[in-house]
Amino acid sequence: MADDKKKQDDKPKKHAHGEGPVTDAKVHAEAKKPGGGGKKKGGKQEKGPKTIQAAEGKAAARGEHPARLGVAYKEQIIPALMKEFGYKNPMQVPKVEKVVVNMGLGEAITNNKLIEQAEEQMMAITGQKSVVTRARKSIANFKLRENQPIGVMATLRKDRMYEFLDRLLNVALPRVRDFKGVGSKSFDGKGNYTLGIKEQIIFPEINYDRIEKIKGMNITIVTTARSDEEGRALLRYFGMPFRTA
Repeated sequence: MADDKKKQDDKPKKHAHGEGPVTDAKVHAEAKKPGGGGKKKGGKQEKGPKTIQAAEGKAAARGEHPARLGVAYKEQIIPALMKEFGYKNPMQVPKVEKVVVNMGLGEAITNNKLIEQAEEQMMAITGQKSVVTRARKSIANFKLRENQPIGVMATLRKDRMYEFLDRLLNVALPRVRDFKGVGSKSFDGKGNYTLGIKEQIIFPEINYDRIEKIKGMNITIVTTARSDEEGRALLRYFGMPFRTA
């Protein structure tokens, strides 16, 4: 009897699930973990795929050169507006949400090439591909058919928006002939401002030799301001040259 009991003790014991000896339970548990059993303490960390490293490098490269107006808004404009309007929280400070650039082309009804030229010019001015706007309904007096292309439009946000505003305020507007400032009453009552430009050639990105026809555009600056006064103050700090008289 003693010998039989000794033989039973010598047999490797099974744990509850019957997967192996009790001494190997820790090994099984580590093997079941995702990535378990592969890395030892003090070992070198495995490098990620090259595609991930390339994406991280591009993101870091983009972050090294943020838009100048975006940095100025965070460091200078927010404190100035908080002091002027008595905001207690920086989140209350109005900001520029987006900029919409629209170019209407009524003559595109008879000349379809104007749409292609406008797309190229809008790409050069804004830095992104534009969207072709189409007629919502047919108007016989204007020889306009429904869904016919009549213009191009681009919506800018974040860094691209700040870069466009920087070029508009500091480069393009000063090139307008006999420029005396922009009107300060072109607000919609909710802090959004619309500016009309008669000639697209004020932007230095446009090649004057390739222009077939001078075209104008509307630029709408959409803000989170709750009143025209707040929106006017925000754009004034950005450098919008409002007329004083």
